[in-house]
Amino acid sequence: MSQKEHWENVFSTKKETEVSWYQRYPTTSLDFIHKHTIAKNAKIIDIGGGDSYLIDALLELGYTNLYLLDISAKAIERIKNRLGANAAKVTFIVSDVLEFTPDTTFDFWHDRASFHFLTTQSQIAKYAKLVGSAVAKDGNLVLGTFSENGPKKCSGLDITQHNEATMNAIFKTNFDLVESFTEDHKTPFDTIQNFLFCNFRKR
Repeated sequence: MSQKEHWENVFSTKKETEVSWYQRYPTTSLDFIHKHTIAKNAKIIDIGGGDSYLIDALLELGYTNLYLLDISAKAIERIKNRLGANAAKVTFIVSDVLEFTPDTTFDFWHDRASFHFLTTQSQIAKYAKLVGSAVAKDGNLVLGTFSENGPKKCSGLDITQHNEATMNAIFKTNFDLVESFTEDHKTPFDTIQNFLFCNFRKR
């Protein structure tokens, strides 16, 4: 089964509360937005947005230039249905992130729980090259990924664990690390997943 087939199956067969990454309100992600006083018209993209409520929260806060990318058309269909009329205010992109060729640059690139599914050096290098060109100068790159104390698999797939040093090595060509920290995420199944959050600034 291809990556796309896998995720189409997940979003076709599981409710949003039946996946480990479910989070009713994305407090940590929004904290980055507030901390850096991101302008309401800034171009913000959520990678692997799936069932994330980040876009909902940003719309409520008055953000007007929002993008959501997911490999699964079913995932995007679900969030469009949830947003209702507000879906028209978001640019939706059905694509594997590694095949994404943006025609604009973003002020804020957000990826929570997608990056760790890249398991080869070539995939990781391709992602780093993509964000190096897709994030605007002085823009923010925020990544939430499994830490060394996190799971080794997710949704039945292998993942790559990271620490601050590995993340800095991956992105240091174009970005400066502003901050990093670990955080426990409680899943709907009452298990704990340890995440590493990193905020980079584009030079």
